[in-house]
Amino acid sequence: MPLNLPNLVTLLRIVLIPLIIGIFYVSDAWLSYEHKNVIATAVFIFAAITDWLDGYLARKLNQMSAFGAFLDPVADKLMVAGALIVLLQLGRVEAVVVLIIIGREIAISALREWMAQLGHAKSVAVAYIGKVKTVGQMIAIPLLLYHDDLLMLNTRWLGTILINVAAVLTVISMLYYLRRALPLMRG
Repeated sequence: MPLNLPNLVTLLRIVLIPLIIGIFYVSDAWLSYEHKNVIATAVFIFAAITDWLDGYLARKLNQMSAFGAFLDPVADKLMVAGALIVLLQLGRVEAVVVLIIIGREIAISALREWMAQLGHAKSVAVAYIGKVKTVGQMIAIPLLLYHDDLLMLNTRWLGTILINVAAVLTVISMLYYLRRALPLMRG
């Protein structure tokens, strides 16, 4: 496991996940409801920035590695899943949305692993629809974590719309990847 700067940034993102979750378990006597929302949102946004940063550093410093290529999407999925489970517990997102998003991530990860074993990893490489889905999630989740009006913007309403759009895009992208893999499944 090469411990270069990009991989350390990715590991930092994984370390931040329990912090996002744990904030909501802190006593209300220590942190108010509003402060918990603000801190969790700030930590999630910082973690999302590290997602961009680790890739940038890997390319800029020419420190791309197989370990980094493996760890980065794992960190992303853990971050999104952890935040969605917290939002579900707080009643800010519907269970079906969480199930769709997390279920798709598990299914497509398994599909990618299987396709790689068959030597067809490029058949299920990240597609544009998957990137749009990710952007929708990465905007929706902080809005739902913040859960208060921001500059006259109803973050709850906008976050709910965006996470539902992301769930629809999640299903579409899953069908896209399954369609790409179908010829090999038949064989």
